[in-house]
Amino acid sequence: MPERPIPGAAADLEPSSRPGVPMETAVQPLAGARVPITPQHSAVPVYKHAGRKQMPPVYGTAQPPKGLSGVMRKAAYGYPDHWARHWMMLLLADRVDVWEHRLRRSLPWGLPAVAALVVGGVTWRRLSRA
Repeated sequence: MPERPIPGAAADLEPSSRPGVPMETAVQPLAGARVPITPQHSAVPVYKHAGRKQMPPVYGTAQPPKGLSGVMRKAAYGYPDHWARHWMMLLLADRVDVWEHRLRRSLPWGLPAVAALVVGGVTWRRLSRA
C-alpha cells in the first residue's frame, strides 16, 4: 500500500483548481471572430434545463414541440437533467413524435382506405345474406 498521496485524487481541492468549476462561463467569442454573439429570440416555445439561468446563444426552432410529444417534453424539462426520469421522458417523447408523424402522414390515404373497407364489408354482408 503506497504511503504517498496521489496528486489530484482528492475531491476537496481548492475550487479554482478543480476542472468543473466554474461549470458554465460567460459566452466569449473565439479569437478571430468577426461578429459579436447576440442571443437569439424566438416566438416558438423552447425548453431549457431548470438549473440554467439563461438560454444558450444559439438553439433550434425549426421543429417546435407540438402534440402529445410536446407535452411530454415540457413535463420532462420540469425535472433536473441529472435524473433518469428526465432523459427517459425525452426518449419516450422522441418515439411518440415519430408515431405522431407517421399517423399524420398516413391520414390522407389511411382514412379513405378504412372507410372503403368498412363500406365494402357492410356491402359484402348484405349481399351474402340475400
